[in-house]
Amino acid sequence: MARETVADALSDVFDQVEVRGLMTGGFAVRGPWSSRVAVTRPLKLIALVAGSAWISAEGPGGPDGPVELKPGDVVLLNNRSALEVHGGRGDGPPAETTPEASFDSMALAAADLRTDDVLIGGWIQVNPAGQALFSGALPGLVHVRASTPAASRLAVLVAQLFAEASSGRLGSAFAIRQNGQLFLLEVLRAYLEQEQPPTGWLRLLADESLSPAIRLMHEQPGRAWGLAELAGAAGMSRTSFAQRFRTLAGVPPLTYLSRWRMVLAQRALRDPNVRVGALATELGYGSESAFSNAFKREIGQSPLNYRRHQDPPHQTTATR
Repeated sequence: MARETVADALSDVFDQVEVRGLMTGGFAVRGPWSSRVAVTRPLKLIALVAGSAWISAEGPGGPDGPVELKPGDVVLLNNRSALEVHGGRGDGPPAETTPEASFDSMALAAADLRTDDVLIGGWIQVNPAGQALFSGALPGLVHVRASTPAASRLAVLVAQLFAEASSGRLGSAFAIRQNGQLFLLEVLRAYLEQEQPPTGWLRLLADESLSPAIRLMHEQPGRAWGLAELAGAAGMSRTSFAQRFRTLAGVPPLTYLSRWRMVLAQRALRDPNVRVGALATELGYGSESAFSNAFKREIGQSPLNYRRHQDPPHQTTATR
């Protein structure tokens, strides 16, 4: 039951941040090669379909890698500015490989998985609230190894995405977009089983002992929860609950609840039909002004100003 509860809480996050996936590049190459490109999106994915490769990334906080990739391995880059990948066997200088600006997935159709190094790349699109959540929850480079049992489903997805991208079948672009949510979910699942994430919401959701309390906050975010009530749901004393929660999440339980309310608010405010006063009541604030003050304190602008600068839900532009 606890594992199901954790999964449900993570599903809540995915629903609110509007996860989508887009495949933006890929290549098949034989012999020594190298590639260096700028990273322009917060959440960048690289998957090795066949062969072997090494990847490094640069960004705030310093470089990551090099990390060796084997078939089925996936790398998720979190707010990196540039990446370098190289591989191949044989003599001679490496050929510089640069993905085409307008990626034609059919270029992968001629790939020979027995002899070529084959990589595919893309990015995960989330709304602004999602960008903030994932930015703080993940390290700069997440490496999921296909050789581990936790990544078995992810390796299947890598092969499936390559098959869709290289086949040119009717609806392949739609299939790739729809697999974006599942792909990110499997990356996070495997990552949680392979590594201990930094302090934050993702590490919190992976903790079974606190999951009953998290479930309550997610199910009824507008309720005036007390620390004793949440601790009782987790079967802990107030002190033990508060200490464990803060150790994992980095913030007290009621601060987490306030921030989760702001995630819900950001998603809701993108709908022009949602009234700010009604939203304030739904999220447990005594007045519209109290909600507006809390929103501005957390997000940095008023709810109405935030709404004016956002696209409606599901209307974000899928560009490179």
